[in-house]
Amino acid sequence: MKTKHSVLALILAFALILSLAACGSSTAAPAAAGESAASAGTETAGSDVIYRTLDEIKADGTINIGVFSDKNPFGYVDENGEYQGYDVYFAERIGQDLGVKINYVSTEAANRVEYLETGKVDIILANFTVTPERAEKVDFALPYMNVALGVVSPDSRVITDLSELGDGDEVIVISGTTAETYLIENNPEIKLQKYDTYANAKNAIENGNGVAWANDNTEVIAFALQNPGYTVGIPSLGSQDTIAPAVSKGNTSLLEWINDEIKALGEENFFHQDYEATLVDTYGLDYEESLVVEGGVPSAS
Repeated sequence: MKTKHSVLALILAFALILSLAACGSSTAAPAAAGESAASAGTETAGSDVIYRTLDEIKADGTINIGVFSDKNPFGYVDENGEYQGYDVYFAERIGQDLGVKINYVSTEAANRVEYLETGKVDIILANFTVTPERAEKVDFALPYMNVALGVVSPDSRVITDLSELGDGDEVIVISGTTAETYLIENNPEIKLQKYDTYANAKNAIENGNGVAWANDNTEVIAFALQNPGYTVGIPSLGSQDTIAPAVSKGNTSLLEWINDEIKALGEENFFHQDYEATLVDTYGLDYEESLVVEGGVPSAS
């Protein structure tokens, strides 16, 4: 009888230990070696997405922002090794108003969503076009720029309509961009040359590896202005879209802060100042009103 009581007591004690262990579990992602608990991030319930809340970012004192390093004039590294450009100008203000340091993370078009889902960055500011498909995986804040697709080609053969492309012609695109998605969905007959970086795509068009390059119209316009011998024969392809910051899916606290920040910056005409500091040398003043979105409210046009 005594033995039975002892066994029962051991079973009850073991069950109590398991119960306490379960109550003490957390949804917080484990911190990596040398990483503080604040910077480790939080895993959203029912998903594998990892992110840091606004309070965790403030506590850590550093925010990780994904930007391009090779897309002048939006995000690039200058001759001194410093990040510059339209997106970076905005990022600097975010860091200033949050009171934290910025850790810039160089990103490519194809890994923007991945970097948010894995917690590698807190915000993506890399000329990220808002689309319904992307909005299923990330949360977009209010927009700060208008954009459409465009097509640039050599002056020796300016492409003014996609119907001018022949069977052997190939169009250069960057993997993970809206240009790639648009052409696959709407013109599957067009052969595509896909590159991972903007630098490689530019090299390809300059080396004559494709008859045209399809990308954001802001990018192809800038390329044509900076490189004599090329013309944007199709300045607007598909729908008019917007560029916006993106955060990990479910990171409500950071998303709300960014939206409030964009509204507040609109009251001081911040994004026009950004344009004039970073884009005017490329585009001039003629494009300013059509490209800039102030206070998160796109123009009616």
